[in-house]
Amino acid sequence: MTSRHYAVALLGCSMLAGLPIAASAQDTGGAADQSGAQPATQPTPTPTPAPTQAPAGAQPQTQQPRVQGDVIRTIAVAGAQRLEPETIISYISLRPGQVYTAAAADQALIDLANTELFADYRIENNDGNVVITVVENPIINRVILEGNRRIDNDKILPEINLAPRQIFTRSRVRADVARIIELYKRQGRFAATVEPQMVQLDQNRVDVIFEISEGPKSKVRQINIIGNEVFSDGDLKDEMLTREASLLAIFSSNTSYDPDRLAFDQQKLRQFYLTQGYADFRVVSAVAELTPDKRDFIITYVVEEGERYKFGDVQVESQLRDFDSDVLSSQLSIEEGDWYDAEKVDDIVEGLTETAGTFGYAFADVRPRISRNPETLTMDVTFTVADAPRVYIESIDINGNTLTQDKVIRREFRLAEGDAFSSLQVRRSTARINSLGYFQENFEIEQVEGSTPDRVILQANVQENPTGELSLSAGFSSLESFIFNGSIRQNNFRGRGQTIGLGVNYSRYSKSANISFTEPKLFDRDIAAGFDIYRQDYNNGYFDRDSATYEQTTTGLALRTGVPLTEYMSLLARYTLNYQQVSVDEARFFADFDGDGVAQCEPLIAGRYLCDALGNRLQSILGLNLNYSTLNSRVRPTSGTQATIGVDFAGLGGDTKYLRGRVNAQRFWSLGAGFIGSLSFEGGYIHGLNDRGPNSDSVLLTDRFFLGEGQMRGFDIRGVGPRVVRRFYTTDEDGNQVLFPLDAKENQDDALGGRAYYLARGEVEIPLGSGARELGIRPSVFVDVGSVFGVTDPTLVQSPLPDGLFIPQRDGDGNALYSQAVLGDDGQVIDNILTTNPISPTGTENTPIGRRLPPFTEEFVGDTPSPRVSVGIGINWNSPFGPFRIDIATALLKERGDETKTFSFNVGTQF
Repeated sequence: MTSRHYAVALLGCSMLAGLPIAASAQDTGGAADQSGAQPATQPTPTPTPAPTQAPAGAQPQTQQPRVQGDVIRTIAVAGAQRLEPETIISYISLRPGQVYTAAAADQALIDLANTELFADYRIENNDGNVVITVVENPIINRVILEGNRRIDNDKILPEINLAPRQIFTRSRVRADVARIIELYKRQGRFAATVEPQMVQLDQNRVDVIFEISEGPKSKVRQINIIGNEVFSDGDLKDEMLTREASLLAIFSSNTSYDPDRLAFDQQKLRQFYLTQGYADFRVVSAVAELTPDKRDFIITYVVEEGERYKFGDVQVESQLRDFDSDVLSSQLSIEEGDWYDAEKVDDIVEGLTETAGTFGYAFADVRPRISRNPETLTMDVTFTVADAPRVYIESIDINGNTLTQDKVIRREFRLAEGDAFSSLQVRRSTARINSLGYFQENFEIEQVEGSTPDRVILQANVQENPTGELSLSAGFSSLESFIFNGSIRQNNFRGRGQTIGLGVNYSRYSKSANISFTEPKLFDRDIAAGFDIYRQDYNNGYFDRDSATYEQTTTGLALRTGVPLTEYMSLLARYTLNYQQVSVDEARFFADFDGDGVAQCEPLIAGRYLCDALGNRLQSILGLNLNYSTLNSRVRPTSGTQATIGVDFAGLGGDTKYLRGRVNAQRFWSLGAGFIGSLSFEGGYIHGLNDRGPNSDSVLLTDRFFLGEGQMRGFDIRGVGPRVVRRFYTTDEDGNQVLFPLDAKENQDDALGGRAYYLARGEVEIPLGSGARELGIRPSVFVDVGSVFGVTDPTLVQSPLPDGLFIPQRDGDGNALYSQAVLGDDGQVIDNILTTNPISPTGTENTPIGRRLPPFTEEFVGDTPSPRVSVGIGINWNSPFGPFRIDIATALLKERGDETKTFSFNVGTQF
């Protein structure tokens, strides 16, 4: 065995045996001192590679003095390397001139042992010349952790005592072993073991190695509850944070045993019983037993439920002059005879405290006095509101901001120095500062007593978060196919609260780039201002039909400014200038049917709706929005209301004229037990101010509303509302000319949009276990109701006869066209069909128009406000590779021509 391996084995074995770290002191005369003799059971010292050092496992001994009671003439130190001899002598009580005795020598050895600086030490007395021989403990070169995969080095090393360049002692090793095992116990790994090893190096240095065997995570196999009669085991287990290990809880982190969680669960049980009226409930015992294999725990609770109580006399005693006790008592949410509920008592205390704070009593003391009546099983509750002075704001202190300017934070306060204190305004100020997104989560404004009892200091102790965002994402969407997004954004530019951003987006059907800037407080006033410069390229290739492709390019500038009207309401004005270009493939959609040598967009090929939209135009749009919001979060709200009413007018110059109005409202609230409900509604109407002639709509295709996937689940993109379906003829088995079915892929199907739309959504988010919540999984059920409608029928050449007869028309080459009216049960026209049927009503053959148009019928369908309804389930998942959304929906109500879609998803990643 080499000296290195020998040293490792020696440390490991001796420590596991519980031997002390200090080496034994040896006498050189062969006989032990009278008081320093060691028991016969002491292990034999093991020699070390260094011949001058004493064995590491030896016990200290003293040399028997040759002459009992010698006077100490000199004291010398041998073997010291790092320590000065004078320092070592100062640790003991022996001094020249004293009488050397066995007791004094033993005490000196004890003093040397207490320093923990030496691996071996001994004292020799030669006729009054005392020699202290020491072997210093080694210096730690490195501390090495091996086998730790569940806990990183940077989590363990700060928790232990040993560190490089420190003196090695065995007591510290034992303490560090216990500390590491405790860290693993906190993670529920009670089978973890730690084996310390030492590698001897030159210059009296050592490497300390902790060999860690982490073992499996100890789960809670079973939870037993004894003594419960009113509530079942399942009801009580649902109240606990700890969960039994099972397949249903595979993603939960609460199935591991945690002593702190065990104590917390006892409090949870007590809180539950107190809310049900069982004021005498107590947990008699809570025992966690580790199974013999150290893999699982079995937890047993013994409980006493006691009697159930009701509220007795409930009243308020107010010592504040602004609070009338009788009035407050009459407004309490609990009444005599209700089952006792400790949570309601806490809620009333909190409510009275907040009410007092609203009136300026920042340090109001509200205490419930509860009297238990075991005979009548009632609980009398008196809420005492102690007298307190009205409080004013002495100062507002802002600390911790190194980048953000004070004024950016201070302007969010709803209170100023010298104002009367109001807890309502403090909460609102806290919410506004949190909404900035510049600081730590759950920021709270602290209230500190001022220089006098009627003064309070508000402290905003902030911790700044990075506000710059550099985002690159890629993903796949059933709507957009492959997507790439890139953006850079600074939400607190120069610490002034300004926002500046640059973004680009690319997908199969759209490309865009934009630059934006927002100043929330222009000239330090309550005026927000900003601008956007953008370019958007779009095509409708998602139809996947070659004969219906067009491209739209928009280059624009938007200017905006806003002012707050109230705390929750604001007004936003904007001006937009767009240069819009709409084009099609001329080789495919242009024709010269008039024979004048000039090709132009032919409605029989491209459709009248598309031909009307072609061209370049300038849009000058003035808009106004009225916004209202009480949402508790802009990112993921769980309560509150948001509403917006907007009006746009296009016509201050430019080529497009219309008036457009939109409304949007959302409401979120908690349904209890973790369920979050939401209702939303949006709608709009656009009125065209351009007269585009007969059979042409006053609103261009590119300015209309559309509805489908992305807005209304259960339907394909632009799958709801007015559309033209061009159905082509085919030959059946008997050789007859027949039309393809309405939903056949061979048809050409183009959505037209509408001048009006509405869309309502109802959704309930379903809570899952803690494991699913930790993974960011949020399922929901939803129902969508909506419609888009109101567009001029583009297939009409002239009004049809009321009896639905064919009306012969002619194209530029004289070929016969027919407009057919389709009547409903009430005799009213519900659809119109423009047809180039191979056989005319007279029986003659109707030949195709040129080479581009085979015989077809063109039907106008879906233009109705009748509601379309879909229901389904959705899953949001904040996955490790990015946000993921799945929706599975089915259409319960639809109209002829609507396109449905059951499954849709969107996924992306950040890198």
